[in-house]
Amino acid sequence: MRVDGREIPVSGSLLQPRIRRTSDILRVVLSALLVALVVAGSLITRPRWEALERSVSDILGILTPEQSNIVYLLYSVAICALPFAILVRLIFRWQWKLLAGYLTAGLLAVLALSITGTGISAPQWHLAVPRQLDTFLSQFLDDPRWIAMLAAVLTVASPWLPASWRRWWWALLGAFVPLHLFVSLVVPSRAMFGLAVGWFVGAVIALLVGTPALEVPLDAAVRVLAGRGYTVTGFTVIRPAGPGPLLLSAETGPHHRLVVEMYGQNQRSWGMLRQLRRWLTFRSSERPAAFASMRRAVEHRALMGIAIGDLGLASNKPLTVAALDRGWTLYAHTALRGSPLAATDNAIVLANVWRALQNMHRSQISHGDLRAEEIRIVDGRVLFGGFMWAEFGAFESRFSADAAQLLLTTGALFGADTAVRVAIQMLGEQAVVDASRRLTKSAISAPVRKSVPEAGALMKAMREEVVHQTDADRIESARITRFSRNQIVQLVLLIGLVYVAYPYISQVPTFITELRSANWWWGLLGLAVSAGTYLGAAMALWGCTSESVNFPRLLLAQVANTFAATTTPAGVGGLALNVRFLQRNGLGAVRATAAVALQQAVQVITHVVLLVFFSVAAGVSANLAHIVPSATVLYLAAGALLGVVGAAMFIPTVRRWLRTEVRPQLAEVVHELRDLSRSPSRLAMIVGGCAAITLGAAGALWASIEAFGGSTTFVTVTVVTMIGGTLASAAPTPGGVGAVEAALIGGLAAFGVPAGIGVPAVLLYRVLTCWLPVFCGWFIMRWLTSKEMI
Repeated sequence: MRVDGREIPVSGSLLQPRIRRTSDILRVVLSALLVALVVAGSLITRPRWEALERSVSDILGILTPEQSNIVYLLYSVAICALPFAILVRLIFRWQWKLLAGYLTAGLLAVLALSITGTGISAPQWHLAVPRQLDTFLSQFLDDPRWIAMLAAVLTVASPWLPASWRRWWWALLGAFVPLHLFVSLVVPSRAMFGLAVGWFVGAVIALLVGTPALEVPLDAAVRVLAGRGYTVTGFTVIRPAGPGPLLLSAETGPHHRLVVEMYGQNQRSWGMLRQLRRWLTFRSSERPAAFASMRRAVEHRALMGIAIGDLGLASNKPLTVAALDRGWTLYAHTALRGSPLAATDNAIVLANVWRALQNMHRSQISHGDLRAEEIRIVDGRVLFGGFMWAEFGAFESRFSADAAQLLLTTGALFGADTAVRVAIQMLGEQAVVDASRRLTKSAISAPVRKSVPEAGALMKAMREEVVHQTDADRIESARITRFSRNQIVQLVLLIGLVYVAYPYISQVPTFITELRSANWWWGLLGLAVSAGTYLGAAMALWGCTSESVNFPRLLLAQVANTFAATTTPAGVGGLALNVRFLQRNGLGAVRATAAVALQQAVQVITHVVLLVFFSVAAGVSANLAHIVPSATVLYLAAGALLGVVGAAMFIPTVRRWLRTEVRPQLAEVVHELRDLSRSPSRLAMIVGGCAAITLGAAGALWASIEAFGGSTTFVTVTVVTMIGGTLASAAPTPGGVGAVEAALIGGLAAFGVPAGIGVPAVLLYRVLTCWLPVFCGWFIMRWLTSKEMI
């Protein structure tokens, strides 16, 4: 490389691998999605889009026919001239490789839209289409091959064009859609398909040919460093560009080197995707603030290097940050001092590492990238490098994340026992326990996990060692993500339920009309039956506590329980309120929790037994053939389920989870049930109470159906109530709002109940069993709180 009359050698390859060209890959993915969207829109909703376009065209079509002809003709001339203008520019600038890609993209785009079932078709001009301009140039606008060729060649050539040319040419091609609307025409669907296909073909060719983002402006970097007083005599590539920057070693004199980091367009695209993923995945307190541009991110790293350097903890000194040609950004700093933290260092050095991290945290600075290579040892002193994820004025959670990263790194070097013991000596037991909660795949960043061997096994060993040395009962994983896996699954189930029952939910306005003609005696019966469910719940829980609490107060607590369970997802508030009530009434924490768990276990068993019994009864008294799959389908489903279970048993993680998590809990429940079987009266009380809850809910729904003139059997309603309640329990909404209604309406419709009766009956059922008890439960819960019963 020759710069200002000097020959500067460059050792190593500057070319970024294709799999690391994020911008080009992103362009291919987006163009493929556009093709899929256009195809789906054309096949599914094209008539609706054409009607919408005609309506918009009637509003925007303000030009007279003569004016429309002139505008259409001028646009046709510009569109026809576009590829030839780019072609002439490429020839005159001798860009032969780009010219080959240009011609290849154009030919492939035309060929892709010329293939039919009978071979390759020749262009056909649409001269006989009504309201179509009969000039020769205008026909190019409606030929998808020409539009595809324009999009393909422009995609390949635009990165190499001046910014003003690029903006004007893309604006000209993008005006294709609004121009049709202004001249009172509908956008041809094949032309839109050609536009999408052309962009996709051009994106693929651009990935193969390359863009200016691959040309590294080293000459500009030499001039910037010269302005800072450093004369570069040679470059050595330390690491090619990838997700991270291009890393170079610059020789500036005898035995004197600088480290130069070059950030280009692909690094900017990768950083944008990474910031978007972090924003979607993690809570705001668990991620560094997003940067408006790549240059701001590089400047932040340099400034954090200066701040940590002022503390005497930086392993290098930032020299300059500069914007270069073609969107590149330069960051230069001194070479790293010292050697990376290694297993040969002693426990004193390890203690100094924790001490240095504490000094950084006292200045409200978090590091965020504590790999061994970023921790340097210089004559016993500990210094840090990196700083890309460092943060000034960080949340407390970021400091705990630093401790977790350092635990993992030091555990890989010194062993779990030594790493945990030194960490406890420096931070204290509670801080180490809090940090160990973040030893999970989601909490530890990928670069830190990849820097240690077998990160998953090591994190588990570190947590076990922390439990051993701190005598902690159990270490719960920290919640750092916005959404848990269960919430995502539940949301998908909820969307499916609502989608299935949408035709019935849309008839909700009929509830108001039907309410006027409802038989209120049946409504009162439903309310009385619903009240009986609280008596059953109190009786079941009373039996689980061996009748050791005041029954009237326990009955009031079950009504208050409705408010707590409805206002929290999955009813966890109701369980917590029951435990709290039993503790306030003389039971210990362990016994109160065991009583609530026993009641839930018996409730599940009773529910399943009743579901099987009434399903069999419904199969005898009702025609279930239209909603129950055939025997072949059931056998195939059962076989697939058994196959999945059998395959899962070969996975060590699944076997370990069943052995350590599921088996002890099942053993505890079985032990409680065995003790319960020795007391028939107590067992009958609990089972009867649990059955009253399920059958009472079914009775309330049956009475609601009868109130609106419906006629169905109690067996059918019971099956619908139990199946619908089971499906709706997966909903993440408080009280299953929305999901319960959807499941019940869909179930009744499957058994032949008309929507005009099923919708108002379900809504009345929800008023009787949910909203009225919630309103009463709020006042009762306040009264219980004032009496210190909960």
